[in-house]
Amino acid sequence: MAANCRGVVITKGDLQRFVKHLEAFAEGQLRRVTEYFHPDLIYVIENDIALVVQELRSSKVITPEQAQIYEKIEKHQDSTAAAEKLVADLASNKALAIGLWKSLCALRRHWSHPNLEVMVGEITRKDQALLKEILLNETGHNLAPEMKACQDEHRRILLEQTKLLKETGQRTQSKGQSFPILNRYVDIKIVADVYFRRQTFQEHEALAAAGELNEYRLRHKMQGELERITPGRLFRWCYRSGRTPHFVMVSGVAGVGKSTLAQKFVFDWATGKHYQKFTFVFFFKFRDLNTVGEKTSLESLIQREYPNLHSKLDTILQEPPKLLFIFDGLDESNSNLDLGRNAEFCAQPGDVKPVGVIVASLLKEKILKGCSVLLTSRPSNLARLERGVLHRVASIVGFLSQEREKYFHNFFGEAAVAKEALAHVRESQVLYTLCYNPSYCWITCTALQPCFTSEAGQPHPLPKTVTQLFVSYIRHVMVNHTKELPERERARKMMIQLGWLAEYGLQHRTLLFDQAQLEAFNVDSSPLVKTFLVENIQSATSPPVVTYSFVHLTVQEFFAALVHYLDFKEDNFRYIMAAVQEAQGGEYEIFLRFLSGLSQFETRAPLESLLGKFSPVTARQVIDWILKTDCSDFLQMERHLDGKKRTLNFFNLLFEAHNKLLVSQALGGDGDASMDFSELYLMPVDCVILAYVLSCCGKIDLLNLDTCFIQNEGLQRLSLELHRIRELRLCNNDLSNPSTKELVSILKHKECRLEILSLAKNALTGQCCKDLSLALLENRTLLNLDLSKNKLQDQGLSDLLKVFRSPQSRIQKLLIQENALSDVSFEALCSALADNTSLRYLDVSGNPFTDMCAEDVHTLILTCPALTEIRLNLSDISPAMEKDLKKLDGCREGFKIHI
Repeated sequence: MAANCRGVVITKGDLQRFVKHLEAFAEGQLRRVTEYFHPDLIYVIENDIALVVQELRSSKVITPEQAQIYEKIEKHQDSTAAAEKLVADLASNKALAIGLWKSLCALRRHWSHPNLEVMVGEITRKDQALLKEILLNETGHNLAPEMKACQDEHRRILLEQTKLLKETGQRTQSKGQSFPILNRYVDIKIVADVYFRRQTFQEHEALAAAGELNEYRLRHKMQGELERITPGRLFRWCYRSGRTPHFVMVSGVAGVGKSTLAQKFVFDWATGKHYQKFTFVFFFKFRDLNTVGEKTSLESLIQREYPNLHSKLDTILQEPPKLLFIFDGLDESNSNLDLGRNAEFCAQPGDVKPVGVIVASLLKEKILKGCSVLLTSRPSNLARLERGVLHRVASIVGFLSQEREKYFHNFFGEAAVAKEALAHVRESQVLYTLCYNPSYCWITCTALQPCFTSEAGQPHPLPKTVTQLFVSYIRHVMVNHTKELPERERARKMMIQLGWLAEYGLQHRTLLFDQAQLEAFNVDSSPLVKTFLVENIQSATSPPVVTYSFVHLTVQEFFAALVHYLDFKEDNFRYIMAAVQEAQGGEYEIFLRFLSGLSQFETRAPLESLLGKFSPVTARQVIDWILKTDCSDFLQMERHLDGKKRTLNFFNLLFEAHNKLLVSQALGGDGDASMDFSELYLMPVDCVILAYVLSCCGKIDLLNLDTCFIQNEGLQRLSLELHRIRELRLCNNDLSNPSTKELVSILKHKECRLEILSLAKNALTGQCCKDLSLALLENRTLLNLDLSKNKLQDQGLSDLLKVFRSPQSRIQKLLIQENALSDVSFEALCSALADNTSLRYLDVSGNPFTDMCAEDVHTLILTCPALTEIRLNLSDISPAMEKDLKKLDGCREGFKIHI
């Protein structure tokens, strides 16, 4: 982490002033402050525990023996456990606690971590006021007895509303009930972006909407640029703006946990866990607010949702700083949120206006100035909001590996079963990537239940594609969680009715359906239908308003694809495919993947056993549509990034279809293809998709993965198919020594056709060269090798040069620029290349060679028989010696030296 976060200037005076702030606290007060910052301390320390321990040891805060203890805990457990132990040991003693804080402050010279800046900033700016704030958030304001009674009743109502976590698809649980939120809730990672940038949100939406978050890159970004915050800190002081935020937005893609977070936030307030500085919290969902009519007032909204507050509402609204409004699901609102200068606003809480105007009036402080507002939304909506209105924009990044593991253990109960199921998901990678999203995590676990639980009887085949996963999920729900599964024809009819409803919603961007829409598609309230449709009841209204939604947006998309196989209608199919062709925003991307996946017989077979045969006409039409897609565009070189993304999306369709003949035909048969994904970030899951496509191709002329950031894991996913490629470019991918295993396997493959291998700008060191040289000695195809801008050094080159001593060596071009080679390496080059008859081009530019190697350069040029060009640019050779060496240019016919 340290290397990637710019440090700040810290003077001796800065440190002394910070220590004075700390010394001003009594021992118990400092302990309380340290406890308050505990999540931030752990997060900061665990990211570079070695550096923190080193600083503490050099400052004599801890002994060498203590340092060894923390190092052992990190080695045998993890950095989090070591950080927890360190903080626990030092926080109880004032002198040691000050030593810890002082050391962390001093480390800001090396890395300026956002969470560390927050802690130091709050301590230095607030002093004793920080303690008052901590106390206020814990105990709240003193209230008159009648207002306290009103607040207690309000807490009771909110607690009743939020104590049960209605998981996505609660109706599919075996007991048909919700779960206590404390039993099911898994912490969701939230990061606060440092700037409100429209481009950031667009990039995040594009990346996250496909469920493709690379954990390493995400951790890297979180450590270096973003502040990680817990739900209880969303309204904490912001060190970059220097203010306590009042208007906070939490964004995230569908199913990532925004509504769950909002519900848990309210639950924690109601139970007194956090933010007691807010006397009253009002929780609204935009999907419910869509049903209140064209216009209403803020007072009416509150009384509608919380009628118990009617008699005290005027008094409550008189103190806006003590109020928090939570609006969940801005992206689902039917009312426009216009924050511009010429927009319409309320002047009083009783003004009757559209819901969007009411929310905008709160955010623009036209009413209840000083109150706080928490909004949740999908990222796509953020780009339309006026810059500067929101004081903090946080993003939910979903589950990282630890959270996924915890969720699996919570779901399956038995540790052994959870471990086995998670191992399969990790191996698949496609499914593992989906599980960054809590809703997909739940669907995955539900689909895998019959594959891993003992009561499931005969083991089910393990799903590998997303379509296979959803087929398993739908089948499992139908068989195990429907009280009375209708006979086949009746079940098929019900699924068709649900399917046409889903397709209508997809085309009209509708997530919520009313009773009239259900009746229009003949959707009844049978147990099978209730398995996939959730009933949303707004009980505060009179009469209660009821709407319906699929258990998850992706389930709706699956049904929209499924119906075309159960009830094929030529006109409907043509209409939806025309809409797909015209769409620009990727809204049909998942639908297309399901449509493609269901074309494969083995994939749809588990559902055919329950619903009858699927339409072969649909499968043929889908395959024809894929084959008619012009792939020449995809495979052209020097394309724009958007074209590369479209290529990857198309490859996802081919992967879901899981039809090798189809892939081969779609990409033009057995002819040599060229694929260029350079500068497009490829996740491990992308590499799985690409590897599958490569496995279906005969030969590949060029695969360009320069600057795709695939890292060791990505190469591992690709390696089984890379022997098929003639030219492989892997520059700037953060490949390190563990990647040697994959490189060796590629070069040693009995059918290897690799001629050009480019590994420049990676993190390979001399340690990899011994194994690499052994593989190159066996290889009979490689002609060009580029290892520039790595860290081979002299010993690494020495091991590599064993290849060139062999008479079987065929390598004609070797590039080893900027590898920290010294003059010693030229002597080794002379010896190794003396009898080499294949090497024609050698580039050793950018290495710190001096005049001492001049004689070896002479010898190499004059004795290496095949060498026709050598590059020695950017070395430490003196101008006089350069002039002398330039005389060798043309010393034999066709020879060139660049220096």
